[in-house]
Amino acid sequence: MNSPLNILEKYWRFSSFRASQKEIIDSVLLGKDTVALLPTGGGKSICFQVPAMVMEGICIVVSPLVALMTDQVQSLMNKDIKAMAITGGISGDELTAQLDNSLFGNYKFLYLSPERLQQEQVQMAIQKMNVNLVAIDEAHCISQWGNDFRPSYLNISILRELHPYVPIIALTATATQEVLADTMTQLKLEAPAVFKESFARPNISYQVKKESDKLYRLTEILKRNTESAIVYVRSRNQAEMYANRLQSEGITATFYHGGLSPKDKKDRLKSWKNYKVSTVVATNAFGMGIDHSNVRFVVHVQLPESLESYFQEAGRAGRDGKESSAIILYEENDKLLLKKQFIDTLPVFKEIKKLYRTLNNYFQIPYGEGEFTEHNFNFAQFCETYKLNTLLTFNGLNTLDRLGIIQLSKQFGRKSKIQFLVPSAQLLKEFENNLSFSVVGKTILRIYGGIFDSPNNINLDLISSKSGLEIDKIISVLKEMEQQQLVDLKLYETDANITFLVPREDERTLNPFSREITSLNEKKKNQVSSVLHYIKDNKTCKSVQLLHYFGEDSAKECGICSVCKEKRTGNLKAEVEIISEKIIALLRIEPMDSRTLLENLTFAEDEVLRTLQLLLDKKIIKLNAINQYFYTQ
Repeated sequence: MNSPLNILEKYWRFSSFRASQKEIIDSVLLGKDTVALLPTGGGKSICFQVPAMVMEGICIVVSPLVALMTDQVQSLMNKDIKAMAITGGISGDELTAQLDNSLFGNYKFLYLSPERLQQEQVQMAIQKMNVNLVAIDEAHCISQWGNDFRPSYLNISILRELHPYVPIIALTATATQEVLADTMTQLKLEAPAVFKESFARPNISYQVKKESDKLYRLTEILKRNTESAIVYVRSRNQAEMYANRLQSEGITATFYHGGLSPKDKKDRLKSWKNYKVSTVVATNAFGMGIDHSNVRFVVHVQLPESLESYFQEAGRAGRDGKESSAIILYEENDKLLLKKQFIDTLPVFKEIKKLYRTLNNYFQIPYGEGEFTEHNFNFAQFCETYKLNTLLTFNGLNTLDRLGIIQLSKQFGRKSKIQFLVPSAQLLKEFENNLSFSVVGKTILRIYGGIFDSPNNINLDLISSKSGLEIDKIISVLKEMEQQQLVDLKLYETDANITFLVPREDERTLNPFSREITSLNEKKKNQVSSVLHYIKDNKTCKSVQLLHYFGEDSAKECGICSVCKEKRTGNLKAEVEIISEKIIALLRIEPMDSRTLLENLTFAEDEVLRTLQLLLDKKIIKLNAINQYFYTQ
């Protein structure tokens, strides 16, 4: 059997483990359930990959992040380690083939999303596998008190039932004490060994700056950036606007948000990682699981909704250990916007009950029925039909989702699939005979490649902006092309999908959750309050504030954040004033040279000489013919 260190040296080319990695690995190898709380960039993946390589069998890795799964699988394959990720968008036959490969192909790692894990076919295959370890990445997602809670994570404990004697390792970089306790309960961990490193990132300068012109300040920050940067905004429009404005200022920038096609996302990420662009302006759809070590600046130009999300996003700076900055730029109005978006639109229990009844009526679900029924859902149309406040309704749907009453699958961007079924020559003839076919078809051909070979995801909003046609017109044309068997079309006219997870029982469905809904609302209010306190407190080191939030009460001042820098500047000013007073008091008596002054003062030589120069510059003192300083006033 290879030792963990041998595995590390052979595949990772490292000669030693970092911090608590070895202790965590030893715990796993002893068959213990283990929890690892390590800071972003702290080497979490090695904590499960190395012990899985030591033991016989395959490691099941559950991760909510497709980008992270893809990156880690590619990294393992580059090391000649057999790994596979089963992601979305594959047929039943492809799924069967991949599961068979996992069973019989000597694979060491199988990466799955929590949603994929719910399939009976996947569960049956896992039960037959020789599983040596179960790794739960971003484990805080299983806790309803976690900022990135995902209801599908609640069913991960099925792995404990399938392989009751296999150890589980849960890994996360952001978890308060409350979230940690809930995570261990939900995963059904048995007397877990908990390893928690300090979340301190001594190379990151956390800064908060109040700015009336955020774009100007952002430009000034990024002009001195020679490596990579991420700028976080809250909306897709702002992502595009800021990217365009930065480009006009000579900064290479692109934007990234959930409305882009998978190909666009992949291309933009590649351009950024390959240094073709220096800056990505993004919504929070970007960054999780992205391994790019030399990000020098992470800048938020809107206030984050919680310190959990901020700490995670800011932590993408400086993963190579070099000096980096995490900066919040805000103006006074941003505080009101934060409260309006996340506090003023929190639905109370009465409003949640009304929303649930309305939702059931909208889909005409009879009392006592509806369990596991799936429905296309047009959010905008729903709100318009019942004259509902969109933010309040959206937050209410998310609350129902968190409680496991519905499952809300967002498909914003109206992604659909299309494949041309006839040769290009025949298609062009059809275009000559039908102008609408020509405009829509040629627009699609210009945007998407390989559309004759296989179904491609298309973005109707993008096609609309490029062609100048309304989306309803584009849909009508595509349906006509489908009728003429020119295209294979899978059209999603709605922007979401809802699955009802329990039968409709109105009062009885929601009444047991009354206290929980109130608690969730209080949690969100506390999160927003913590953000506002963080930007307001200009006396406590910013790093200390963040670490205290995550339960590290013994944290020490970092010396490099905006508060520490201001303190240092203030102290220097005070010290210069004291030295100046002493120098002037001596020179009032008689002129003195620098040596005599130093003999009569108790300050360090360089501090005295620097103060003398400042006094000379201000013409408070001067030098005479024999190089003695004298007081001029």
